[in-house]
Amino acid sequence: MKRILSIIFASLLIFSSCTNFEELNTDPNNPTETHPKLLLTNICWEAFGENSLDPLYASKYIVQSDGENSEQFYKWNRGSFSYYSNLKDVKKLQEASEKISANGYVALAHFFRAHYLYKLTMTFGDIPYSEALKGESSDNYTPAYDTQENVFKGILSELKSANDILSKETNNLSGDIVFGGDITKWRRTINAFRLKVLLTLSKRAGDASSTVKTDFAAIVANQPLMTSSADNAQLVYLDQEGNRYPMFNSSTFGSGMYMDSTFVALLADKKDPRLFTFCTQTKNAKSAGLAVDDFSSYDGGDPAAPYAKVNAKAVAGNISKPHSRFYASAVNEPQILMGYSEQELILAEAIVRGWITGDAATHYAAAVKASFRFYETYVSAYAGYLGESAAITYIASPKNTLTGLSAEQKIERIVDQKYIQSYFQGMWTPFFEHLRTGYPAFRRQAGVNVPKRWMYPQAEYNNNAANVKAALDRQFGGQDNINNALWWEK
Repeated sequence: MKRILSIIFASLLIFSSCTNFEELNTDPNNPTETHPKLLLTNICWEAFGENSLDPLYASKYIVQSDGENSEQFYKWNRGSFSYYSNLKDVKKLQEASEKISANGYVALAHFFRAHYLYKLTMTFGDIPYSEALKGESSDNYTPAYDTQENVFKGILSELKSANDILSKETNNLSGDIVFGGDITKWRRTINAFRLKVLLTLSKRAGDASSTVKTDFAAIVANQPLMTSSADNAQLVYLDQEGNRYPMFNSSTFGSGMYMDSTFVALLADKKDPRLFTFCTQTKNAKSAGLAVDDFSSYDGGDPAAPYAKVNAKAVAGNISKPHSRFYASAVNEPQILMGYSEQELILAEAIVRGWITGDAATHYAAAVKASFRFYETYVSAYAGYLGESAAITYIASPKNTLTGLSAEQKIERIVDQKYIQSYFQGMWTPFFEHLRTGYPAFRRQAGVNVPKRWMYPQAEYNNNAANVKAALDRQFGGQDNINNALWWEK
């Protein structure tokens, strides 16, 4: 009996020693697993805080006077698959969430997957989707490309899953720097984004197999949507290290960057006071003492003219610059990924197209008022020009109302409003809206076409040649150029 007890005691000592040894070799500052809330914060920051000047040149908001800008003159070629790096982080979020059955985070992983896949397929066309990001799990480093049609189906399926999962959740989500964990606001954002994706497919809505119209109507009828600007999916910046507006102190706003004359003319023609928050008066107009609300005191450079000609006009003091707040303010304005104003314009267009019933003018007015209110709030120096009464007067103007217009004219005005509010906000959305609708017209040099896509990255030719070739053969007869029309816009 004593021998048995001695063996048991010895075994316990060995077990205890092993346990202590394992504990001593576990670094508490280097955890092997990460809680999804820690991953969510950075994912939100990267997705919501994305900002670039390239789409501003391509979409005719700004021009360059000290050199030829490739985006301004549509001389680009290859795009980047860098969003797949973001998707790797989203995949980690999903995996970490599934390990602890944190379904709310799984839902947001679906949303962010849809967000980045939408950007990728709009950029290139067919992309790796069903086999993407499987290098670690199945050693697949050469994923096949899915058709753009199937990618869109996948995007919409992921968004539906995100909404469905959150509909059953009650706990707020920690680590959420956008909505503070508010699940209802996330659902509204996800459903608004679903409507955006569906409207993107307006040219395919007439296909025999298409469910675009019925899916759109079902979301509007049955799912929560944004009810005001308080639901905006936006990133608010703080005046502290690592949390400031991305253009703060940027040297790119130097002497060579000016406003595009076609954008300035659009706002001046509409007597749109948001112009005052977007750019400065010309040097000569300011020297002459013209009032801030004198629309003749604003002008831009011709985006189709040689840059030397634009520079001469700038030297003469006759071109406006982007407003200094974009580089001088640490907080400036929030970055909106999906907003109430855009949602209302989407609904207005859907009504005009007959996808849903309702009053397009009511949604249009709500969108314009919300946009005015945004700038009234965040560019307070010009608040006096952007109040409710100013918005009402603006909407009633013959240049801005929807009253008495044909369906196509209404769509043009709706898209114009989407374009205006996308200044320093929409990334490539206004460019894709132009491809979808033709509005607004983009001035360019004679014989130059507006590109429809970007060429695939050279790395795909180097590392995934068979699959990129198959995608090109399927879409464009083997060609890879920027003028290839994609499935969504045909």
